[in-house]
Amino acid sequence: MFKNTLKTTVLLAGLGGLIVAVAAMLGGGSSGAVMIGLVIALVMVGGSYWFSDRLALRSAQAVVITEADAPEFYRMVQSLATRANMPMPRVAISPSEQPNAFATGRGPRNAVVCATQGLLRSMPHDELEGVMAHELMHVRNRDILIGSVAAAVATAISAIAQMAYFAALFGGGRDDEDRPNPIALLLISMLAPISASLIQMAISRSREFEADRSAAELLGTGVPLARALERIETMAQRIPMNVAPAQAQAYIHNPLAEFRGRRQGGVNMSRLFSTHPSTDERIRRLLSL
Repeated sequence: MFKNTLKTTVLLAGLGGLIVAVAAMLGGGSSGAVMIGLVIALVMVGGSYWFSDRLALRSAQAVVITEADAPEFYRMVQSLATRANMPMPRVAISPSEQPNAFATGRGPRNAVVCATQGLLRSMPHDELEGVMAHELMHVRNRDILIGSVAAAVATAISAIAQMAYFAALFGGGRDDEDRPNPIALLLISMLAPISASLIQMAISRSREFEADRSAAELLGTGVPLARALERIETMAQRIPMNVAPAQAQAYIHNPLAEFRGRRQGGVNMSRLFSTHPSTDERIRRLLSL
């Protein structure tokens, strides 16, 4: 737990340092661009965070249920929440046939955990319990907030870099020697958003590992969740899901991720831009607990 928490803290600090570095490299009148970028990011990402439950449920076409609608599933979530000493979240079901699940909401007191119909139909009881324990741990660990903070900073960096670049190219009223170097600004506008995105994706992968570990700790074993992840990835190859790209990273398995097969060695560079760790690595860690 300490290792994952430390890694997330370091990555968030790296994002904060990056925004300061971008502002410093821009120099001159960058303070206005920084403030505008921060405001844009806070409005965009803050709105998404505040209404995260509504947006996620709408995207998944999910319906919030009561105990009478799905007694066994509802009581499973209720039991897990009690064991985790958490408030009972709202429970929802999405009509998608791809086995998957997600958690959303601003915090434990207004959270929603959602499973697809495909997950409920295809998972044995212990594996379904592992998946829902994972989603509850996202709520307990406040990963929706952490992800929103990371997204806000990354969005601000992109906005600042782009505004400063166009202002330097087309702005007037400043002596040539006082204007930032256009080539340097071009490089910043290209590299800063990529760097921010890499850090943001690394934070997301770190939180997935932590939710896996916390779920295994809650259940006393990582085996059911490991088996569930294996089953979900196998079935996701042949059962597509229609979901908004902005919501895809909330799922336990990215429903839009292209399946690339198992790798026995080498480096898969695409993993650096992935919101989720490889299923192989998640399974390996769960089985080693």
